[in-house]
Amino acid sequence: MEITEIKSILEDALSLDELHVKGEGSHFEVIAVGEMFENMSRVKKQQTIYAPLMEHIRSNAIHALSIKAMTPAEWARDKKLMQPL
Repeated sequence: MEITEIKSILEDALSLDELHVKGEGSHFEVIAVGEMFENMSRVKKQQTIYAPLMEHIRSNAIHALSIKAMTPAEWARDKKLMQPL
């Protein structure tokens, strides 16, 4: 499975402000940013990302998927924390 395929599936299925996908083979990491995640539990956020990708997870085209789903405010805070001093 290609990174571009995963991005396309998620962009078509979800209303996101930002989407970052990286990985290789069948192991991927997704960072999804959108207002849609406001007031969602962590589990619900992950389920929201998994849902459009389930067919590819079942077929093992995606074997491992790390998900960070957050609101724009959470993403801005995380980016500040990751910046070197």
